[in-house]
Amino acid sequence: MLLRKLALAAAGAGLLATAACQPITSYSGFQAIEEDPKDIKVGTDTKSTVRARLGSPSATSTFDPNVWYYIAQTNQRVSFRKPQAVARNITAVTFNKETEAVAHVDNITLKDGKVLAFNGRETPTRGREMTILEQLLGNVGRGTMLPNEDERAPGGGPR
Repeated sequence: MLLRKLALAAAGAGLLATAACQPITSYSGFQAIEEDPKDIKVGTDTKSTVRARLGSPSATSTFDPNVWYYIAQTNQRVSFRKPQAVARNITAVTFNKETEAVAHVDNITLKDGKVLAFNGRETPTRGREMTILEQLLGNVGRGTMLPNEDERAPGGGPR
């Protein structure tokens, strides 16, 4: 009887341990509900029909407003590990400048291996990054904290 209870407890603990290792899936970006971006026809669809069928694009090209991107990504994360992209579908729709008709449709997936610059929610800056020690000790030896007698401090008022 005791052995049976221990076996059931061990089986329950094993089930909980395997359930804790299940990946957590998250979806971001464009979600095709009724229409698929791959169904866009070159030459027949226009900007207005694409916007009516698919909605606003996820992004537009920086230098050419006639290129629209519909981006969808699926990430999986297991326990405390860094999330990994499992699937990525990018549809780039290029329009003709004069007629606004679809000129080219390009479908890019994660399997294509093309690296695209995503916004990682971090603004890149030029120059070098300072360490914490450089930031703390950066102003040491650059003068005093108080102004000299012959200098007027900003906001000090009239003398």
